[in-house]
Amino acid sequence: MFLCEPTMASDFILIYCTCPNKDTAEKLATTIIENKLAACANIVPNITSIYRWQGKVITDQEQLLLLKTDQAHYLEIENLILTNHPYEVPEIIATPLQHGQADYLNWIHSCLS
Repeated sequence: MFLCEPTMASDFILIYCTCPNKDTAEKLATTIIENKLAACANIVPNITSIYRWQGKVITDQEQLLLLKTDQAHYLEIENLILTNHPYEVPEIIATPLQHGQADYLNWIHSCLS
């Protein structure tokens, strides 16, 4: 069994991806989880995004998709999102985890195998 050391949390990442609606977020999350690319997906509803796009300031209501995975699966997830996301330039941002509860990190690892 894989056991996480406190210093190994950096092998894990949290991916952020904004989606235009719940349906898009759920489809992406389901595909990613079914393909064992992430252990868990959370959809945070009704976020307000204010951003600059093509020289204009835009305000949109979006859904935030959060994915718990490891660095080894990032490129596959990025490619899946780019292929299936309706935005011309979707937000795909990953941040490393500095710390995490060992049992939870072991669970993430077990879901990706």
